[in-house]
Amino acid sequence: MVKGISRQVIVVQPSAQEIFEQAIFLLKDDAPVVSEERLLQEAKKLAGASMQSKKLPLYLYGPVWAAGGALLVGFVWLLTAMVY
Repeated sequence: MVKGISRQVIVVQPSAQEIFEQAIFLLKDDAPVVSEERLLQEAKKLAGASMQSKKLPLYLYGPVWAAGGALLVGFVWLLTAMVY
C-alpha cells in the first residue's frame, strides 16, 4: 500500500561493492537543518561503523573458554579444600 508521504532520503554508494550496492538512510522529520556535506559525512560514518565487527576473532574463543573453565575448576577445588 502506498501512502502520500514524502521523506528525505540519502543514498550512499559503498566504495567496495562486493555484496551491497547502496545504503539508504531516511532523515527524521524533526531533523535539524545541516549542510549536504555534513549529511553525507554522517551517513558514511554510520555505514562504516556497521561494517566494523567488534566480535572476538574466532581463534580466541577456545582459549577464553579454557581459561574460564580453569578458573571455575580452581575456585571449586579451593572451596572443597577449605571445607574438608
